[in-house]
Amino acid sequence: MILGACSPKVLTPKTETKKTEEKEKTAEKKGIKKFSQANVSLLVPFKLNEVNLRSMSKAEAEKYAMPIDFYQGFKMGLDSVAASGLNFKLNVFDTQDNNARIGSLYQNENFKKSNLVVGPVFPDGLKYIANYSKLNKVAVVSPLAASQPSDFDNPNLISVVSNIGLHSKKIAAYIAKTYNPSNTVIVIINPKKTEDEQFANPLRSYFQAQTNNKFVVQEYASAFTFETRMIKGKQYVVVITSSDRAFVLPTIEKLYKLKNLPSGGYNINLFGHPLWSKQNYPTDKLQDLNTIISSSYKVDYKSSNVISFVKKYRSRYGFEPGEYAFKGFDVAYFFGKVLASYGEDYLEYLTKEKYKGLQNNFTFIHDEQYGYINTSLMLLRYKNFALNIIE
Repeated sequence: MILGACSPKVLTPKTETKKTEEKEKTAEKKGIKKFSQANVSLLVPFKLNEVNLRSMSKAEAEKYAMPIDFYQGFKMGLDSVAASGLNFKLNVFDTQDNNARIGSLYQNENFKKSNLVVGPVFPDGLKYIANYSKLNKVAVVSPLAASQPSDFDNPNLISVVSNIGLHSKKIAAYIAKTYNPSNTVIVIINPKKTEDEQFANPLRSYFQAQTNNKFVVQEYASAFTFETRMIKGKQYVVVITSSDRAFVLPTIEKLYKLKNLPSGGYNINLFGHPLWSKQNYPTDKLQDLNTIISSSYKVDYKSSNVISFVKKYRSRYGFEPGEYAFKGFDVAYFFGKVLASYGEDYLEYLTKEKYKGLQNNFTFIHDEQYGYINTSLMLLRYKNFALNIIE
């Protein structure tokens, strides 16, 4: 599909107009060559080859909701940028979650003209397209995968979702600036599966690297082992590195009991894995433990921009935007603005642009080997039976 972008803007006109004018002046000063038409290719797994709308059940239809939701949000984001004057040509390709299908696009004339490729959305597809990206020097945005950029070995990759190592470092930095090392013990509860170690290792390394005001750091395979080493009067900062609910739930229950012993409990503050936000745990116990988790995204439904987006999405498509619609909008809006402002040299300015979106925030760093990496993360605390942004 080849689609034009022409619908009204979603974000606040005054603020965005001012920013656009400032970037226009920057572009003029630096002699930036603008696009007369920016070509964007979106690669998503609609799997139209499998869809049979007449016989499909609701449960089956939900399997295909993610790519549709993401595409619709993406289209609205690009339309919003187009409303400020830039002409886009959006090429939408169904990858069918099949590498052979992706490979067939390399001969497609519209795809070959891409100034930016968004997708594939899954890691296997991103690995497959890496050679094409390197040979043709075309930037590829990874919009949804939380994989390590090193998994793809592509200097033209733009990783939107922060990897687990960045989450770990965010939590470590918060602990270091919030707690007093003289009376605080940092406890890492780590079952040491591969995915647990990906979270634990950067945390461990962060505190090992400290030379002044060093924290005491202890590590245990379970809360039950940790209990035997506890000392009354100490401030315990406990980080559970697992997202395995079968392990996490009894661990939370145990820590809650230790904090609320009839004879006088221990002082415990808990930090958890970012995937906890998608899992079901007893909120009252998480609140009692002052639990904090990191996250790449959070929607503030009281925000005027979010309210505007929801209304427009509902009006256009007839139902509520899901998580991936917000993601799609933010990716399209941010990269559309960068393409509009800096033309062919947009990658040179990627690390200088900061974006606070409907759901995601973007602050990119550049690695010569692994590309551009979004480092923007939020910390959320369980309070009043909700997750609230604290940083």
